[in-house]
Amino acid sequence: TVLASGSPAAMARAGPILSAIAAKVFVLGAAAGIGAAYKMVNQLLAGVHIAVACEAVAFAAAQGLDIARVYEVITQSAGNSWMFENRIPHVIDNDYAPRSAIEIFVKDLGIVMDMARDGRLPVPIAGTALQMYLATAAAGMGEDDDASVARLYAQLMGTSLTPAT
Repeated sequence: TVLASGSPAAMARAGPILSAIAAKVFVLGAAAGIGAAYKMVNQLLAGVHIAVACEAVAFAAAQGLDIARVYEVITQSAGNSWMFENRIPHVIDNDYAPRSAIEIFVKDLGIVMDMARDGRLPVPIAGTALQMYLATAAAGMGEDDDASVARLYAQLMGTSLTPAT
C-alpha cells in the first residue's frame, strides 16, 4: 500500500509507477506531508495493536494457558486484530527473525509522539506502547521481530511463552 500526496500533475506522472509497485495507492491530497500523516495514524494503530497482542499472550501464558489455543480462540473472537493474527504465530513458533523489527516502531512511534507533542495532542496509549518497544530494544532485541515485545512482557511477568516439555 502506498499513501501519496502531491499536485494533480505530479500524481498523474507518478501514478503509473506507484501502481506498478503497490497493490493499492491512496492519493490523499495535494498538500505536502499529508501522506506521512496518514502513515503515522496507521503506525500508531499498528504499534499499539502489536504491543497489546504481545501483552495479552504473555498474560495468557502467566495464567497457565496454552498460547496456541489462545490464538485459536482469540482469532475467532472480538479481541482479534490483523496484527494479533499476523504476529502471534511468531511467538507461538518462537521465531523472532525480523519481518518488521522493534527499532521500526521505536522510530515510528517516536515520530507519532513528536507530532502529538507539536500539536498538543494526548496519545497516552501510543506513548505506553513506545515505552515497551524502547524497553525491548534496551533488552537487546531491537533488531528482532516486533513480536519480541512478548518476550519482554514474559520476562516482566516471570513466565515462559513456550510450553514446558
